[in-house]
Formats: sequence, structure tokens, C-alpha cells
Amino acid sequence: MTIANLSRRTFLASTAAVGFAGLLPHVTFAAEPAKGGVLKYATLGLDTADPHRHTGSIAVQQIYAEALTSISADGSVEPFLAESFDISPDGKMYTFRLREGVTFHNGDVMTAADVLANIERVKTKVAGGWLASAMKLVDTVTAPDARTVVLTMREPYAPLANLMSELWIVSPKSDGWDDTIKTPICTGPFRFGEWQPKVKLTAPAHTTYWRKGMPYLSAVEADLRDDVDKALAMRAGDMDVVYVRADIAKQLAADPNFAVKPLKDAAWFFVAFNNRKPRKPFDDPRVRQALAYAVDKAAFMNFAAAGSGVVTNQMVLPGNLYFDQSTHDADVHAKPDLDKARALLKDAGVDPAKETIEFVSWQENYPQVIVQMVRKLGFKVNHVALDDLGAQKRLGQYDWDMNCMSSGPRADIFLRYVRMMSDGPNPVLWGGIQDAELDRLVKAAVAEPALDKRKALYLDAWHRVMDKYYVVVLGLAANQIAMRAAVKGYEPGFTWSPNWASGGVAQTWLAD
Repeated sequence: MTIANLSRRTFLASTAAVGFAGLLPHVTFAAEPAKGGVLKYATLGLDTADPHRHTGSIAVQQIYAEALTSISADGSVEPFLAESFDISPDGKMYTFRLREGVTFHNGDVMTAADVLANIERVKTKVAGGWLASAMKLVDTVTAPDARTVVLTMREPYAPLANLMSELWIVSPKSDGWDDTIKTPICTGPFRFGEWQPKVKLTAPAHTTYWRKGMPYLSAVEADLRDDVDKALAMRAGDMDVVYVRADIAKQLAADPNFAVKPLKDAAWFFVAFNNRKPRKPFDDPRVRQALAYAVDKAAFMNFAAAGSGVVTNQMVLPGNLYFDQSTHDADVHAKPDLDKARALLKDAGVDPAKETIEFVSWQENYPQVIVQMVRKLGFKVNHVALDDLGAQKRLGQYDWDMNCMSSGPRADIFLRYVRMMSDGPNPVLWGGIQDAELDRLVKAAVAEPALDKRKALYLDAWHRVMDKYYVVVLGLAANQIAMRAAVKGYEPGFTWSPNWASGGVAQTWLAD
């Protein structure tokens, strides 16, 4: 299997004050970037013009909207609109120092008052989403001067710096600010231009963008249609940068006219058991372990990711800040072992021929691979494949035994762990785990400012998940971004961001 080659960055942390500062990485090119040209871009859609209310529009919104922080390739956080930030020793106070001379698309200089207004808007007017939950923990937000913002939390909350990478800074002068923003005025390399919902967004260059000399392109045109074969359109020369399935990416990567690059974070594929209301014999860890031994992870990932996946027992890729090599190396389920599986079932007194697994999944091809593998042990399987709403509903009834699902990129690892907490949001994919000790470990990690200690707590939590066989990770696969060879300087972000500190559309140019 292919192991992702992700760069490691130094993430500054200590038991005392934690500080993050520095200039953005210096960008170098093999040739002098050319000015002008329109980039035809098609990845995900745009469900709203209001950057604070999106439900999955990050791949388009960050063409024109930016945040105080950015996520680097290894999942650590780095400054963006803030030139630096500091975290107090107790993890409760965040001090952001804003860059000088950042202008909104209307020409106004961004100030600390503008940042405060955005934080307050998200805190008081946005009900859903990860950021809204984090904002509920904010006690006070102040601006000691025009370039300093101090945010004080009621309790330590380590994910905040990463999550601030999705709190877009929008001018309070934007049309609809007091209700729903219709025309966002932001700071990004391109402006929110003409928007035709579900058709396209034309985003002209921000000519006074704060990063000197950028952007190189004159505009980005985002194709928002769902019924278009993006790869075919790119082959025809009608698109430049597109999101494609893994199998299509493999084909394009072999063609010198195209290049393919993955997102820096990945979707993780897993099997979960019913942890809320398990029925016999699937409440027995030995039975769950036997089912895990029946799974050929490498074969599954080869099918699900067309050879671009990583077989592992963790939620993050090698190279990620939170990846633990020793845990990866000790994966007892890295290879299938049907003999061990049968011995475990015998020890548990289970005759698989007398048992039927109620198996739930989305309407995807890859769960059927797992179904066929566990059938080799003699189990009968009733596989119910549903659309997203149907699967969520069925899973929420907890009348099933086993599932196979995937979960996509996240700005902070906590957003993965929180789904496995007893009171976590939408826990059904992971079987509704109810484990007070697991909750304690995750909460302790969230409250720990020191990175090394936080990593150890998260790792302890994950080992508990593995030991209890709540969830079995099969592997990870990053979403693939394909581009014409003429596209230069474009580097996909950690999640779906098309503009971040170390890459994206601001640094992109066309060679033809």
C-alpha cells in the first residue's frame, strides 16, 4: 500500500506559555509565476453566501474568505491573518496579534474590532456546527488595541486554535450582516463576485491582497454543478483543478498532461459495533475480535481507495501530528487470520452458522467487501444499505450489530474523538459508545495545553477504544485533487481549504 509522504513541522508547546509566531512560508517556483488567467475550479459546492453559516462549503468559501489561523500539512496550527498568537499556561487565554495592512475587498483595513464583531456574530447568531459549540465556551473577547484580540475561555479548550481556522473574518459592512450575509466582504485573494447557486461562482482577484504580489490569477471560476463529469471536463480543457474519485485519480496520475495531489488529511474507514444496545453474542469482545481478524484490511483499502490508501489502526495518516508509529506497528489486525478468528469464536461458545449479523451501511460499494469477508467465518449477514438520512435514522435505532463507514477530514483531532463520547454529537456511526473512562481521557486531552501530554491522553483514549473493540479502523484514504499540468503552485490544504498559509489559489498560476 502507498504510505502518504507528509512533511513534519515543529509544533511549539510547553507546560508554560505556548506561543506561535512567524512569517508565512517563503514560496519558491521553478519558473517565474505568470500573471493573469482564469482558473476553472471544481471540487465541492457552495450552499450559502454567509461564511458563518456554511454546512460544507469550505472548498469554495476560502477562495474569498480567510481566518486568523491555518492548518499546516501535519495538522498543527499556524498563523494566517494573525501574524502570531499566544496561549496562556492554563490554556484559557488566547492572544492574537493581527497582521498589519490587511484590507477587506471594499478597501477597509481589517482591525481588531472587526475580528471581535465576527466572533460575537458566530457566538450569538450561529446555532450549529463545531465552531458554534466552541464559541459557547468563550467568556470574554477584548481588543486592547487595533491589532490585538484577546479571547478568554471559561475552561481550557485545546482545539480552539485549530478551529479558529474556520472562523472566517468578514467585514461587518457586508450586506445582510445582521441576518444572513448575501454578499460577503472578506480579505481573501479573490472577491465574492457573481454567484449562480448550483451553477458557478466567479471570483475576481483582490488587487490589494495583503500577500505581496499575489494572487497571480485574474480570477477563479468555481463550477458548482453536481451533474458534470469533472474528469471528462478537465480532459477536454474546460476545467483546471477538480476533485476526482480515487480510481479516476489513478488514471490521471499516469497521464503526463495531468498531476494529482491529495488533501493533507484523510477520510478514515472503519467498522463499528453497536455499543449502545449490543445483543448477544456481539456484546462479547472475543466475537468482535474474531470479526476483526476476518477482515483483510489491505484488500479492503485497495478496493476502497484504488491503491492510494494507508492500512493502519489509527484515525490519522503517517506524518500527522497525532500519528503514533508504535501503535501502528503493533496492529494485530494488519493481516487477516481466520484460524485465530475461529478459535476466538469457539472460546466464546459461538456457532456462527446460527447467528445473523444485522449490518448497516451507506449505499456505497466498499461495505460489501467487509460483508463478504465476515461471511467466510460462517455468519449469515443481513446487509441494509441506505442513503445518508436513512442510514443515520437506522443507526440511531440501535437495532443493528455492525457497520462499515467512513469519516472525512477534520480541522482538529478532537472532532473525531468527540463523536465517541457518551454525550457526543451524532454518535451513531460509532455505535453510541457509553464509556465514562473514555470520556474522562478525552476531556483531559482537550483541557491540556501541553502538546506532548495531550497526545499521550488522546493515545490512551484510542487504546481504550481498540481494547474494547468499539471501533476497528481499516485504513485511511485522502481525497484526490487532479489538475492540468499547466496549473502551477497549487497545493491542496489539510482539509478542503483552497487557500491556506502554505498553498492554494493565492499561490497558483497558469503556465499556458
